[in-house]
Amino acid sequence: MTTNIVIEDKLLNEAVKLGKHSSKKAAVVEALKEYVIKRKQSKIISLFDSIDYDTNYNYKKQRKIK
Repeated sequence: MTTNIVIEDKLLNEAVKLGKHSSKKAAVVEALKEYVIKRKQSKIISLFDSIDYDTNYNYKKQRKIK
């Protein structure tokens, strides 16, 4: 998909340099991938302390059961 966006030259050039990317496009694509991953991780973090579990559960005992 072709998209035209205006991005600060200084910011984009810094991203290219820091990421050692071969092009501006590569830097933008990598940044978007990282953004998506981070957003997905934040959804997982919201689940912390929301799952009840048995404190007496013995995973070693469960391994022996076949």
